[in-house]
Amino acid sequence: MSLSDCRALAEHISEVTLIDQHVHGCWLTAGERRRFENALNEANTQPLADFDSGFDSQLGFALRNHCAPILGLPRHVDPQAYWERRQQLSEAELARLFLPAAGVSDWLVDTGIAAEVAGVAELAQLSGGRATEVIRLEQVAEQAARASGDYAAAFEAILRLRMATAVGTKSILAYRGGFDGDLTEPTAAQVAEAATRWRDRGGVGLRDRVLLRFGLYQALRVGKPLQLHVGFGDRDCDLHKANPLHLLDFLRQSRDTPIVLLHCYPFEREAGYLAQAFNNVYVDGGLSVGHLGARAPAFIARLLELAPFRKILYSSDGFGPPELHYLGAVLWRNGMHRVLRDFVVDDDWSESDAIRVVDLIAHNNAARIYRLDAGAR
Repeated sequence: MSLSDCRALAEHISEVTLIDQHVHGCWLTAGERRRFENALNEANTQPLADFDSGFDSQLGFALRNHCAPILGLPRHVDPQAYWERRQQLSEAELARLFLPAAGVSDWLVDTGIAAEVAGVAELAQLSGGRATEVIRLEQVAEQAARASGDYAAAFEAILRLRMATAVGTKSILAYRGGFDGDLTEPTAAQVAEAATRWRDRGGVGLRDRVLLRFGLYQALRVGKPLQLHVGFGDRDCDLHKANPLHLLDFLRQSRDTPIVLLHCYPFEREAGYLAQAFNNVYVDGGLSVGHLGARAPAFIARLLELAPFRKILYSSDGFGPPELHYLGAVLWRNGMHRVLRDFVVDDDWSESDAIRVVDLIAHNNAARIYRLDAGAR
């Protein structure tokens, strides 16, 4: 098949509805250019150096390419012109432009970041789609630490109450010591002792390994998907300890609860192996796709190597500028098209199979494991 004969695939990818299965809120208040440029860098936890610019990155180039037309500007417009145009609109106005343009029906929102961003209801209102909460386990732990009485009972009660309206849980264990080491379920006595120590220290910024492990097993008992940050993130994450292969023993004990490995770069191949090895393990490339920009197709191709196609999910991991929620979708669509088009042109795949895989990753897999209403898409 020639490139010109892949029109059905191209049209389908451009129009397919997405479920963004891991995302955060967008900004609601205006800020300075430095805040915006810092938001184009995931790993640096400090303000960028004076000589540096968030625009001079794969993400920055992708933003000027794909987001400028949404603002009525030419593609590849220079950074100053982009910023000046952006300044003419409020953050809410920007969100109402970029969020609907992403083509997302459902946003599954991790609300665990303490920042002034849109909440679940606000994200739904600004986007015109549906939004549902994903509960951060470490946030539940801090709420339990502030409660009176037995920590374990408080944690279970808070989690049960919040999960009544949530679709899943999420842990940032990768930021709190990593995946290596003991990940077995602690005893009740160990939990009580650790909780007392943590409460005595103020009960914030959970890093106690016993309590982190306790939270994971409580999430497994809930049975709804458990998302785990894997690999790429800010420098507070010890990257060498965020290799998902360290999770092997935990995964062997995770039974049927869906475990979703987020982001994965540079461990997308390891994550793909785990998705093949365990019936309940899934992978997504959110965050990584956005930051890789023009190199996103190569990453997407690696995600498609070993991971079964019914085990791959879409997300943007957008946070802050609503451009990131939009770019996640655009770069995923472009990357999927380039990769799958080559498969079809080389006669390795049929076009109909390629379209079917697009639907699996775009929304079908997420709708299945999060039990979302298919009719809403």
